[in-house]
Amino acid sequence: MQDFAIIWDWIGFAVRWTHVITAIAWIGSSFYFVALDLGLRKVPNMPVGAHGEEWQVHGGGFYHIQKYLVAPENMPDHLIWFKWESYSTWLSGAALLMIVYWVGGELYLIDRAKADMALWQGIVISAASLTIGWLVYDRLCKSGLGERPTVLMLLLFVLLVAMGYGYNQIFTGRATMLHLGAFTATIMTANVFFIIMPNQRIVVKDLQEGRKPDPKYGKIAKLRSTHNNYLTLPVVFLMLSNHYPLAFATEFNWLIAALIFLMGVTIRHFFNTMHATGSMKWWTWAATAVLFIGVMWLSTAPLWQSSYEESEARALTPQQQKFAAADGFDEVMTVVPGRCAMCHARDPGYEGIHRAPKDLLLETPEDITRAARQIYLQAGLTNAMPPANVSFMEPQERQAIVDWYRAATGSDPVQLANK
Repeated sequence: MQDFAIIWDWIGFAVRWTHVITAIAWIGSSFYFVALDLGLRKVPNMPVGAHGEEWQVHGGGFYHIQKYLVAPENMPDHLIWFKWESYSTWLSGAALLMIVYWVGGELYLIDRAKADMALWQGIVISAASLTIGWLVYDRLCKSGLGERPTVLMLLLFVLLVAMGYGYNQIFTGRATMLHLGAFTATIMTANVFFIIMPNQRIVVKDLQEGRKPDPKYGKIAKLRSTHNNYLTLPVVFLMLSNHYPLAFATEFNWLIAALIFLMGVTIRHFFNTMHATGSMKWWTWAATAVLFIGVMWLSTAPLWQSSYEESEARALTPQQQKFAAADGFDEVMTVVPGRCAMCHARDPGYEGIHRAPKDLLLETPEDITRAARQIYLQAGLTNAMPPANVSFMEPQERQAIVDWYRAATGSDPVQLANK
């Protein structure tokens, strides 16, 4: 069990890889069907019940596609359902959330300068918020607001902004953005699982049993699908944001997220309009640029940057304290700050670095003990850090890091996972 940390990191990598692959499949199919739906054309002599058709060319062949607004007269023998792309994306994302923000919650989830709570309490809030968010959103959709889609979209935007603000009162900046993305993705997948798929099954069953399907089920599913279409791009941004401190390490990261949600609307409006009418709404790109400038301004406003001192107020865990007492810590304290703190500092000295990458500090003994696992994996076992070995870390220095980490963890798998 000496290298459990390696196994654990590879498990995280595998889950992240799966998440990215399934997300590509889901987003790709979603965007394709939106473009297809908007590009349908009515032509003479279409089959009974057909709403429109489209010809496409791809991969050396031509495709003739027809859409039935409710259902065809007879049930086709071969019917493909699009659902597992969504389910797999959410399941892999939930697993990644647990690996990074629950197991590693002492480092990534809880900010005790904001809310002094136990890790288990943070995990409960993390899980419960995703469920509560869906229930509130679903209730809004099933109210009379379902007949007023514009008002409903505005209320959904307010809900998302409120959740972002709420997360930022409890969690770290990284966890705030990630959880807002997970909150939104949960709404999207729940739309598929609880609304779109069941409604499609009702239509299929009616068709199989000789009844005329009720068009209301398609209308309801269409509303939820439209919401998913406009939420997709912001979710991708929020999932990527944990790699960029400029996005998450500000007091007003929730406002950045709010502007990103608006950018999702302007970008999708351009493409949706283009697919539907062929016209180019170039003003949407100007609006997107203005919104993005606002994002950059919010991220760099110096008076609004979250202070490191606040986040450092949390005490070291017993496991982290063991790293400070382990053999070799004094040597590591001469290696890591000297080789890494040019970037991972409260005031980075490396040209072009304005804030510590991933908000990871490596200056003080407390910094080193909190980041023990990352240091071990990135600068001990591998040569990932420093990038291109710009600070000329020597092999014996990397070995000192490995020896120190293993001296502190021994064969305790819990310790090795840096829980």
